[in-house]
Amino acid sequence: MNIVLVGTFPPFRGGISNFYHTLAENLTDNHSVAAINFSTQYPNLLFPGKSQYVEDIEQTRYPSERILSTINPFTWVKTAKRIIELNPDLIIFKYWMPFFAPSFGTVLKIIKKKIDVQSLVICDNIIPHENRTFDETLTKYFFNNVDSFIVMSKSVENDLLLFYPNAKYMYSPHPLFDLFGDQIPKNEAKSQLGISEEKVILYFGLIRKYKGLDILIESVGRLKNELQDFKILAVGDCYDDPEYYERLIKTHDVEDVFDLRLEFVPNDQVNKYFSAADVVVLPYKSATQSGVVPIAYHFDTPVIVSDVGGLKEIVDEGKTGYTVQPNFEDVADGILTFFEKQMKLDFQAEIEEYKQQFSWNVFVEKLENLILA
Repeated sequence: MNIVLVGTFPPFRGGISNFYHTLAENLTDNHSVAAINFSTQYPNLLFPGKSQYVEDIEQTRYPSERILSTINPFTWVKTAKRIIELNPDLIIFKYWMPFFAPSFGTVLKIIKKKIDVQSLVICDNIIPHENRTFDETLTKYFFNNVDSFIVMSKSVENDLLLFYPNAKYMYSPHPLFDLFGDQIPKNEAKSQLGISEEKVILYFGLIRKYKGLDILIESVGRLKNELQDFKILAVGDCYDDPEYYERLIKTHDVEDVFDLRLEFVPNDQVNKYFSAADVVVLPYKSATQSGVVPIAYHFDTPVIVSDVGGLKEIVDEGKTGYTVQPNFEDVADGILTFFEKQMKLDFQAEIEEYKQQFSWNVFVEKLENLILA
């Protein structure tokens, strides 16, 4: 097939850019793939992080054309004309918030009037974590012209069927990323990170209120009484007020065991964090799926996740990790249970076997079958 991907590619950074880069590379094994990238993804005024861009674009670079601006309707027409010139059999969009619906929806409407082409949306979210007025209207404006969908969690599947009970779709969990290098010896990784404690608990990724870092901080007061020689390492670009988390750490008197690093981690540095960690903890208050769990599994690192959204769908309970309720007592219980069982269970061997079902080959094959059905 001749395929066009529309969405986020490098130099934009983050999990969605990494996803599209990797999807494009895997699709090119059997298809012709063109990438239409954003010229403007978010206006700087609306972007809560420090930067939208990677510093070293050569780390992950699938060639793309930067045409589409979410805030400039003239580029929506220009993008549609360029895609019509490419004459694809299939257009793929990735959707995670209604902010993108006007541009995506207009581009698709113009194209559908000119050429016969299938359209597919890979849905990270349909109903956003933070609902706003007109979200449903905007989403339907885009989705009304979409032929098929991929959902990566059962909660998103339920949301899709609320909108479109007869939707043509498939469910497939988030595939594993392979952009972050190889695992390195644990002691070497800890040394590079300046960590001397025996046990390392990792929180990784964007810091936003719904991701529950405050729950993890609150759980540490109990852990200090029941767990020896440990460090919690929380790393990620903060989209909230960083002073809120710094105050919480001081309030709960856990500064000695809680290492908060408010920074974006480049792809070539990710491996040392997961190689150093015994377990990754994601105490989300709400979620659909997570791109962090596939990174953890890539490094054979077990996970403790909240029982929200689709997170539990990719945890083999007691083998690749544990599922807990999103409160500090249950999170502490999960961490304590993990370290109690760690000497008895071979989590790495279980993850190595379990993660085979989340390969990119499996994901692409399912996508192809959906389009050909």
